[in-house]
Amino acid sequence: MKAAYFTATGAPDVIQYGELPIPVPQHGQVLIRTDAVSVNPIDTYIRAGNVKFALPVPYVMGCDLAGIVEATGPGCQRFQPGDRVWGSNQGLFGRQGTFSEFCAVSEDWLYRIPDGVASEDAAAGALVGITAHLGLFLHGGLKAGEVVFVNGGTGGVGSAVVQLAKAAGATVITTAGSPEKASICRQAGADHVIEYRTQDVDQRFAEITAVTGPIHLWFETLRTPSLERCIPLMAMRGRLILMAGRDARPVFPLGPFYVKDLRAIGFAMFNASADEQRDAAEDLNRKLKAGVWKPAIGARFPFSQTAEAHLLQENNTLNNAGTLSGKIVLTPDK
Repeated sequence: MKAAYFTATGAPDVIQYGELPIPVPQHGQVLIRTDAVSVNPIDTYIRAGNVKFALPVPYVMGCDLAGIVEATGPGCQRFQPGDRVWGSNQGLFGRQGTFSEFCAVSEDWLYRIPDGVASEDAAAGALVGITAHLGLFLHGGLKAGEVVFVNGGTGGVGSAVVQLAKAAGATVITTAGSPEKASICRQAGADHVIEYRTQDVDQRFAEITAVTGPIHLWFETLRTPSLERCIPLMAMRGRLILMAGRDARPVFPLGPFYVKDLRAIGFAMFNASADEQRDAAEDLNRKLKAGVWKPAIGARFPFSQTAEAHLLQENNTLNNAGTLSGKIVLTPDK
């Protein structure tokens, strides 16, 4: 089978594209013929060596996938050949990733693709959808009528937060880097959009919260958050969700934080149990089928151009290039 892999960490040019053996599904695993995968920042951090996991050699990168079950290993009970499935949480903790024509994946991390949903959409929404859902509901306890802010409403996680929070009955505030991206945010359901490149961000926050009231749930996607901006805008007993910025050491205004009874909650989606991720995925499936959540796709590549896809992701995640809205999706070469 063809796969995108590397044998040593480094820059995107360490990625190779070539032949690897088709994996054999072990106990509890299914073999999937891959239709689509998507790129996540964590994929680039692992490839660069900035996030350390014990990696098999060669290592196939990638967390997300969507495809068709080809075969099942011993002990499988949930799926059978021909089922369309999607999943995430691969390429971590010693597991092989997904950027290959066939993948062997534990059925615990797989979910059926609803009828009428394209494989590209399922793959694009996998990690970011589960992340947004866990942050909003499992960790953030979002309730209808609350005010939610998320940085970057056209990013992978940000777009999912906007749509899922709006579907839950929240008032949603977000940011965008251009009028075009602001329009995309509004189409996704954002009630208020701050164009951070051209508008005075603090003035816009003051104008918006004068209408909406203070923010109950702040979903921070930036790697270097400004807690001094965030905390004064929060409602009493508001929640601050932190899920990015491994090396960040922001100033923490302790006094304004504790006198509002605020809570700061950090989480990484891959720490969630299989049951917790499945609960999120099943609700995401209902929203996919109902059309209230549509994963955003910003670029498409074949597997053979995985290095170019990683470079595009890095330029936007690390260098704020602003050239990507939504997820990067890859599909097997024709």
